[in-house]
Amino acid sequence: MNTKKIEHIGIAVKDLEKTMNFYENILGLKKMAVETVEDQGVNIAFFQLGETKIELLEPLNSESPIAKFIDKRSEGIHHMAVLVEDIEAKIGDMKEKGARFIGDKPTKGADNMKIIFVHPKTTNGVLLELCEPLDEEDK
Repeated sequence: MNTKKIEHIGIAVKDLEKTMNFYENILGLKKMAVETVEDQGVNIAFFQLGETKIELLEPLNSESPIAKFIDKRSEGIHHMAVLVEDIEAKIGDMKEKGARFIGDKPTKGADNMKIIFVHPKTTNGVLLELCEPLDEEDK
């Protein structure tokens, strides 16, 4: 049930190709993967930076939560994700201590992870994502 490390920082962007160019060709980071997560309404690119990743999130359409975030707050840091050892146990422990979540249970996210978001009202305004690698049967 331990919280292990910052897994990634999610950044909302309007133009994934343009932003990838900056991270890859100007900053010099190695692109790990690009994928689409239809049920979350995003195209995603991951870049490795030490033990942490940078996750770029581009909305697929105007109804995407990322599109709504960009409309309201502009491009920029969307969330911080922490890697946990046992996501279900961590959720239970945090709920017992008063944490609120967005959704009832973890879902399949990008990069072969089970994810759930902690409501920003619990974290003083920071959208926090808990994540754990998917088991083989969850993939």
